[in-house]
Amino acid sequence: MPEDFSQILPMLALVAVIGAFAGVIAGMLGVGGGIILVPAFYFAFTGLGYGPEGLMQICLATSLATIMVTSWRSVLGHHRRGAVDWAILRGWAVWIGTGAVLGVFVASGLRGEVLMVLFGILGLIVGLYLGFGRSDWRLGETMPTGLGRAITGPVVGFLSVLMGIGGGSFGVPLMSLYNVPIHRAVATAAGFGLVIAIPSVLAFLLIPASGGNPPPLTVGQVNLVGFVVVVAMTLITTPVGVRLAHALDAKRLKRIFALFVLVMALNMIRKAIWG
Repeated sequence: MPEDFSQILPMLALVAVIGAFAGVIAGMLGVGGGIILVPAFYFAFTGLGYGPEGLMQICLATSLATIMVTSWRSVLGHHRRGAVDWAILRGWAVWIGTGAVLGVFVASGLRGEVLMVLFGILGLIVGLYLGFGRSDWRLGETMPTGLGRAITGPVVGFLSVLMGIGGGSFGVPLMSLYNVPIHRAVATAAGFGLVIAIPSVLAFLLIPASGGNPPPLTVGQVNLVGFVVVVAMTLITTPVGVRLAHALDAKRLKRIFALFVLVMALNMIRKAIWG
């Protein structure tokens, strides 16, 4: 762990910019920052000369660490408004958490290029849904129980960890497809984010970084600079995003963000394949 602050300062500045942007987007669209943070961390850290071996795992773990804090704040806020469906959250928590822990061990054993391609493919799916998904699409009238929940819950947790994201990107579409009102789905998905992030981050902290050149102040596979600075910046900039959301056309904003996600996903795949 380097003691020279000059080695940390450039990373500090870049991560502050990343966190500020993620906070604005989260405030505007209600989308967790993970889908932005993972590629942003990766390109920032590689640009500063860290990695590449083991770097993608650090980006996933650090993103999930920030989600612990942002999801907790979100759940508290939604709970005060009575929006969280605690019955769904309690029924799905164990299944989603189990998938998340499995995702940590799978992600830790994969090559960075494979994780980048997986992130890109899943990002394309999320981006296409954001851009073209319809609010009236339905798979059923109530959330799955029994075998359906036992299969779907771990898949949500597993895929979320492979992308370093919280509960929103998969949880909100899932609940909407099963007739959960959108405001209740968003609130409950924040709880999914906690269930995904807490066990996965604890596991990532116990697994040493696999590469020989991790960013400074990395514990296990969580970068503490990225975690602390991003959380601090999102606290400042998320209210700015909320104000912008009320000033701009929501549908157009969502489609612009969907395009942004698609471009990031394709760029991640390009980077993995062609370098």
